[in-house]
Amino acid sequence: MPNTIRPRKQPHELRSHRWFGPDDLRSFGHRSRAKQMGFSREDWEGKPVIGILNTWSDLATCHTHFRQRAEEIKRGVWQAGGFPVEIPVMTLSESFMKPSSMFYRNLAAMESEETIRCHPLDAVVLMGGCDKTTPALIMGATSADIPAIFLPAGPMLKGNWNGTTLGSGTDAWKYWAERGAGNINECQWREIEDGIARSPGHCMTMGTASTMTAIAETLGLCLTGSSSIPAVHSAHSRMATQTGRRIVEMAWEDLKPSDILTADAFENAITVDMAIGGSTNAIIHLIAMAGRAGLPLPLDTFDKISHRTPVIANLRPSGEYLMEDLHDAGGLPALLHRIRPLLHVNCLTITGKTLGENIEGAQVYNDKVILPLDQPLSKAGATFVLRGNLAPDGCVIKPTAAEPRLLKHTGPALVFHDYADLKKRIDDESLNVTADSVIVLQSGGPIGAPGMPEWGMLPIPKKLLKQGVRDMVRISDARMSGTSYGTCVLHVSPESALGGPIALVRDGDLIELDVQARRIHLHVSDEELAKRRAEWKPAPPRFERGYGQLFCQQTTQAHEGCDFVFLHHGKPTPEPDIY
Repeated sequence: MPNTIRPRKQPHELRSHRWFGPDDLRSFGHRSRAKQMGFSREDWEGKPVIGILNTWSDLATCHTHFRQRAEEIKRGVWQAGGFPVEIPVMTLSESFMKPSSMFYRNLAAMESEETIRCHPLDAVVLMGGCDKTTPALIMGATSADIPAIFLPAGPMLKGNWNGTTLGSGTDAWKYWAERGAGNINECQWREIEDGIARSPGHCMTMGTASTMTAIAETLGLCLTGSSSIPAVHSAHSRMATQTGRRIVEMAWEDLKPSDILTADAFENAITVDMAIGGSTNAIIHLIAMAGRAGLPLPLDTFDKISHRTPVIANLRPSGEYLMEDLHDAGGLPALLHRIRPLLHVNCLTITGKTLGENIEGAQVYNDKVILPLDQPLSKAGATFVLRGNLAPDGCVIKPTAAEPRLLKHTGPALVFHDYADLKKRIDDESLNVTADSVIVLQSGGPIGAPGMPEWGMLPIPKKLLKQGVRDMVRISDARMSGTSYGTCVLHVSPESALGGPIALVRDGDLIELDVQARRIHLHVSDEELAKRRAEWKPAPPRFERGYGQLFCQQTTQAHEGCDFVFLHHGKPTPEPDIY
């Protein structure tokens, strides 16, 4: 789509005018209550009302700077002649929420949508960054479909332990394994705990948070270059104010998510996900986000794009560096410019320009961080889609984070029926396990867990850690953190709680993994599987009421995005009546 000048709304055409403009008793009430808060007619009259959806809370560790950023967004809105109103919405704390923040992504998306719909808002700024906040806010704003900008929280600064650079998540797993092997003592472990997360911001590895904010920028929903700015940089404050200014202009232009979120834009997002070594979680979120825009996004599309996209971001957990280094190397615009031939550059963005115009002239300042196309970390993208009789609807693996020797492997299954069973038995010295075993976790999916927690980086048994083993083939219907690594097959669909083939695996069954062939196979005859299926019984319902019951009744499977069925794209929801 070429850059065009969009016709500007007139003040009486603003959505908020329905609340504040008419000469009737109800609008009198709206105006008088605004004055109750200390505002005057001059603050809102003839101006776009800009909602600032803030996911700050005392338990949202990645968003501790958001109270200040909200004020800086307001500054930009005032500068541009808008009327800012800050509205808190549900936060999704990756660190503290149980059973999983993923369990509440759809609830946060629904709250965001309805918060936008019921208030006198002409446009919104979406403040997120921690893993599930990005897709939740974008899903809600897509369904509400008024002008919206996403403001990314930004990565935290690099961690440090005795001169060693630490990356949150990735190094937590690494040093936990070393502690299990007896190579790290309690004192050293506490020092690592003190040094691994030293500032506001989300994980500084290419985990789910960094992946999703990069995807948001690529989709065209952020200011150019905003996704890699470290949270505590002064540039992040300036970006917040610039976001406030731009959203006012978008309100006048009526530039909505539906104008931006096209099939080509989502193909760009998948391409970037593959090029940056992005989190496997991005697949589920992208499918859900595209679904809100009415766009089908099958798993095969991800694999097709993976085949043609090299991994050129040398970032942990696949590579060496951290997000601060990516920013200094030129940020996402530099990486996008380097893979420009793989992108649909005519896609419209919130800047009012095309993606190609946004990245024109962007330069790479460090070829060790953003690798040349002829020297990639991997010739194929970061995530492969596998299929076979163990995963008829597909599953995923991140081969760049796995030990190459395990990418083609056949071994006997060691099955854990749920996470409690895993925790109870995994470190038992009598466990019948070798380095060739394939560890299988059941009941880790959307319904079975519930909420599909990040259990997929299954722990290596301590007795093997002490022998020097640091990776094994591990299979589950769960997810894993984007900061995780290892030969972990994830998102097996259908999940075990619905009687998917993974529910039928027993100890000793041979499982074959061939990543290059995109194949995963359970070496059990069809007749034996049919017998096991006839004997299989589903677990009783976990929830008898409330949100948990709603989640289990309405959530789709991993290959469908795990969204609520009733929130899928459909006929437009009517604007609220005003009496």
